[in-house]
Parts: sequence; C-alpha cells; structure tokens
Amino acid sequence: MKNYLYRSIIIALAFLFIVPSHSQSEIDSLKQIEYKEISEQIVSSALKERKGYEALKNLCRIGPRLSGSRNSLIAINWAKNKMIELGFDSVWLQPVMVPHWERGKVEQAVIFNSKNFNGIKLHISALGGSIGTPPEGIAGRILEVQNFEELKEKRDSAKGKIVFFNRPLDQSLLNTFRGYGGAVNQRVYGAIEAAKYGAVGVIIRSVTTKYDTVPHTGVMFYVDSLPKIPSVAAGYLDADFLSRIIKEDPNLKLNLLLNCTTLPDAKSFNVIGEIKGSELSNEIIVVGAHLDSWDVGDGAHDDGVGCMQSIEVLDLFKRLKIIPKRTIRCVLFINEENGSRGSKEYSKFAENSGEINLAAIESDRGGFTPKGFNINTDSS
Repeated sequence: MKNYLYRSIIIALAFLFIVPSHSQSEIDSLKQIEYKEISEQIVSSALKERKGYEALKNLCRIGPRLSGSRNSLIAINWAKNKMIELGFDSVWLQPVMVPHWERGKVEQAVIFNSKNFNGIKLHISALGGSIGTPPEGIAGRILEVQNFEELKEKRDSAKGKIVFFNRPLDQSLLNTFRGYGGAVNQRVYGAIEAAKYGAVGVIIRSVTTKYDTVPHTGVMFYVDSLPKIPSVAAGYLDADFLSRIIKEDPNLKLNLLLNCTTLPDAKSFNVIGEIKGSELSNEIIVVGAHLDSWDVGDGAHDDGVGCMQSIEVLDLFKRLKIIPKRTIRCVLFINEENGSRGSKEYSKFAENSGEINLAAIESDRGGFTPKGFNINTDSS
C-alpha cells in the first residue's frame, strides 16, 4: 500500500479546492498561484510524513469492529480521541441504533451420504445476518445453479435442498468492482430466492478474485414473508470441489451447522469532527468513510484506510495551518457493512441542520492506487 493511502488523500484534497465559490470567476492569476503553492505543500506533507499509516495500524490492533460489538465501541472511542488529539475544532458522537449479529463459534459443512466423500469438511463462513441452525444442523442434497433464472427453471427440484449458487465473479473485467457487482446478488438475495421454492439452506461461491480456500462473508437479507434459511459462503476452491463431486455423486448430502444469532439492536455512534470555515462556516464539505468492519478481519482495507484518509484531510489542514473558508467535516459512519444506518442517520441530520451541504466525498475501495473519483450531482 506504499503511498496509496496518501495519493487518495491528495485526490480528496484536490476535490476540496475545486469546489467553486460564488466568486470563482473573479479569482485572478495570483490567487491561482497561491492555491498551487498550498496544493504542493499538502502533497509534499502527505507523501513524506506518512502519519496515517501509524494511525491505521493502531485502529487495526483493536481487531474486528462489526456494528453492535464491543470492539466497535472501542474503535469509536479511539477515533473520537484521535480527532481530539489532532486538534479538530469540534468533535462529537452521533447516536444511532444498529443491528447486532454475532457469528458464534460453530461453522461447519460436512459431506455425508456419499460413496467417496463422507466426512469431508468444506471451508465456509456464515453470511452476515444469517440465522443459525438447530443443534443437529440442517441437511439436504445439493441443487447447483448459476443464477436466479436457473433456480426458477429448476424450482420443482429445490424443495428440501441446499441451493448452491455457483456463479463466479467475472475475472476478465479490468474493473473488479464491476465483476463483484455482477456476482454479489446471489449472496445478498440468494436466501430469499431459494426460500421461495422450499429450499432449506444456501451455500454460495465466495464473491472474490482470490483462488484459495478462504471463504468471504458479506451481508445477506431476509424478508418476513418467507422462511429464513441459513446461508454460508464457501471458499473458491471449495466451490470448485463441491461442483465437481455433486456431478460424480448427485445423491450426496451436506450438513450445515451454525450457531450465529441476531440480538436486539444496540446503541452505537457515528464519529464526527470538523474544522470551522473562516468565512462561510455554514457551508459544509464532508469527507467520510465507514468505521465498522466485518467480524473475520481487522478491516484495514475495508474501510480502515478510508477512515485514515478522511481524518488525514483535516489533519493536513491543521498541520500546515491552512484555514479553509468553508467548514470541512470528517464523518466516520457506523454500520455500513450490514445496514447503512449510520449514513442514514447522518443524512437526516444534514437535511434538518439548516447547513448548506456543498459536497461529500467518500473513500471505500481500499488502499489501492487511486484512479480518480465518481461525482453525482443534484441539478435542482
């Protein structure tokens, strides 16, 4: 990730400078030279001082920080204290109720009723939000499909089965997020679609480019009008293996055993810090990222890097004694991974605060080489 963190910070800061003021057309060449010098100071400081890396290391030492967990509250307190330490003009916590799902300690998928593969365990991870199973687990034969359309065609065969969604991410696409977007619906909505036809469980191929046995979790949803069925992701190589052996032995069965559970909603917080504008303090520019992470990793890329980039934007202004005309606000949202309640709560605040929200830029694509940013505008 060498320098990637800081190049992303520079992109964010560049965005701040290109937001036009009401008198943009009147800026003369001397003013443009001044902005150029300030920009060069920011670039130099960001790339040479590298303060964000140490902060990212300290955040990751807290461990996984899924919404509702004890670690998430530790991370929230850490981020708040970090902003205070850096001397932001205002720092506060915005309360928000978040989902509280716990994985538990048991995740098991074992093949049985097979001539050649009895007792083989697959590498699996419960999908975020999945229900658990009874103590004896749930069992069924496997129905392999590539997509929801194929599942619908084979709906008469789905009852009592464990549906295996086996569509891989398209690795021929240069933009891996396009590939991810083309495969992730089977994870998010697979349990809903399978439950329509009487399936007892879901297993998906992990939505990843990694060719290994590590399963990748992620959010999934249920609807109240259909039975809730347990859902897991299998490692990429495990999905290959399962697809192969059910063709050799179509009568084999899989036993899934999970003890994940959903608890009552928990109180949590967005972490907000800002530097007040010197002239137009009621006009707000937001930089932000999500503070929560999944529970099976430390969330360095997703989205610890984004949090450090957002904090670093304000810190660079403070370190270089640059006083912005408009207020620059850093918002670290909670609960992006499994509910987006933090961003929704902040949105309510922004709509009702009476402030003028000029722009917002979010970082949530990891600490990779920045290639630019997308812009959505309100033309009204």
